This record gives sequence, C-alpha cells and structure tokens, in this order.
Amino acid sequence: MMIFIQALDFNLWDIIINGPELPHTISNEGVKTLKPISLYTDDDRKKVQLNAKAKHVIICAFISNEFNRVSSCATAKKMWDGLEVTYKGTNQVKNAKINMLVREYEMFSMKENENISRMFVRFTDIINSLQSLNKCHSNSEMVIKILGCLPNSWMPKITAIEEAKDLNTLPLEELL
Repeated sequence: MMIFIQALDFNLWDIIINGPELPHTISNEGVKTLKPISLYTDDDRKKVQLNAKAKHVIICAFISNEFNRVSSCATAKKMWDGLEVTYKGTNQVKNAKINMLVREYEMFSMKENENISRMFVRFTDIINSLQSLNKCHSNSEMVIKILGCLPNSWMPKITAIEEAKDLNTLPLEELL
C-alpha cells in the first residue's frame, strides 16, 4: 500500500505517517484551534485537500467493513494508525506473530510429494510475512536455508549448485 500511495503522490504518504498540517489559529491566550473554512488561504486549502486525498485513497482500498471502521476519522493518519493496530496488532501481537513465523522459518523443510515450486511458494509466504513485520533475512541466508531443507535425494543437485555458484551472491529466484 505504501508504494501505491507514494506513486500517486509522495506527499500523501508523509501525511498518512506524520499527520497533516491542518490550518489553525492561535488565540491571544495561546489556545490553538482549527481555523474556520471561511478564513482559509490557498495554502490552507492545499493542506486540507492533501489530507482529503490521503483519506480517499485509504477508504477506496478497503471493503465496507473496513470503511465503517475508519470513515469517522478526521485525518488520514488516524485512519492509518487504526488500521495498523487492526491488521498488524499491538507490539505484543506483532512480536507473537514474528516469533511464530521465525519458528516456521527455522523448522521449514520440503514436504513429501511436494514439488520444488510449491515448496518455494510456501517459503516465500513466510519470508514476505516476516518482511512485512520488519524481520528480514539476507538473500544468502535464504539460499542456504532452501538448500538445507531439501531431502537427501536432492544431495547431488545441492552439491553441484554449491560448487558451481557463489551462495553469497546467488539470487533466490535463480536458485529456483
């Protein structure tokens, strides 16, 4: 989603992550209040419109259940923060997901009667899930992991790959 939003307008992503600069006024007592629309300058309108665009992109990306969850939020940042908690969870939930996926990664092996393509899809699902939670493995670690999880019947192929290729620079896709 981040890449999609940045491709539309890089400033939209900034608004979502850091919050908008909504027009405000400061009273003589130093109280900050939202500026009435009738007093908006052109610059104020641009700021408000950028927040509206960001909200629109978020709302259009979800089905009605999620729309109902975020439609009442005043800013794109509040929408995003709410969705982040819903889908990624709190730090405790996030850590539990990471621990579960790390265990899946560590215990990963090719199943009986599974072809290499299907195994690679399962492996990629685990890696992508870990990356979405900011837990990344280097390409060489993943290549070594894939080679290590193959059954003994693959040993001649593993040996040939290890001798012919530099495992530190071998792309995972080329290994497949």
